[in-house]
Amino acid sequence: MISEPGRPGRMKYVLFDVDGTLIDAVSNQRRVWATWAARYGLDADEVYRVALRTRPMETFAKVAAGREPSECLALLHELEDEDVRSGVYAAFHGASELLHGLPPRAWALVTSNYEHRVRGRFARTGLPMPDVIVDAAAVEEGKPSPVPYLRAAARLGAQPADCLVIEDAPSGVRSGLRAGMTVWGVNAAAAVEGVHRHFVTLREAVPHILAWASGPQRNAAV
Repeated sequence: MISEPGRPGRMKYVLFDVDGTLIDAVSNQRRVWATWAARYGLDADEVYRVALRTRPMETFAKVAAGREPSECLALLHELEDEDVRSGVYAAFHGASELLHGLPPRAWALVTSNYEHRVRGRFARTGLPMPDVIVDAAAVEEGKPSPVPYLRAAARLGAQPADCLVIEDAPSGVRSGLRAGMTVWGVNAAAAVEGVHRHFVTLREAVPHILAWASGPQRNAAV
């Protein structure tokens, strides 16, 4: 873990990843990819293993090289949209308390998904929506590029050093670090390389995030 940037006396902001951080969507993602694989006669487990490590277009190139990528993507989007309408979703324990405890203009969502799906999932789980959402359509470069988190900070009128990123995945952690922000990891048994603090669950992190957002900046790693 490394030292946290800090700017005493300034307003602070919290930027959240969504899937795996606030919303538990693992079973939904697995189900969507299994249905997608079945449509093409592919092994569902192998497809999912690849999908976990790569972006959709890269996944298609590896597991369905003979298929038209745009067709593959259209089917994936269709299945994902249907899952938002009919799937069962759950927010991680502590997510509702955390988001309701932050002022609307003090936090944002930064996701590799699309805003309409995020809104659907939040509506299904009862989570509040912030004023700022940076989704896959809002940036040309996704995580691990720093662009998504920098875009969210700019829309909030925040400086990167005043932002705390909450992530569960290595690509998101790298994105936040490259943006010059404090990054805390949640919902993982082991800390992702580079995080300033690590919590096994989001629930554990809730009081610390709320304290960070309301209290004085700390410059030392904990």
